[in-house]
Amino acid sequence: MKLLHVIPLVSWENGIWMIGVFAAVVIVLIVGVLALMNSGKNEGLDKP
Repeated sequence: MKLLHVIPLVSWENGIWMIGVFAAVVIVLIVGVLALMNSGKNEGLDKP
């Protein structure tokens, strides 16, 4: 039973890196979708 106390069940360092990478990917996707949405609006406003 003492072996279970020595072996950590959670690697906080690895988890923090994964959360950071996931957050960065989500931010990049949101910025990309917003850029695509805004690029389509400019064409329609020039022509009445």
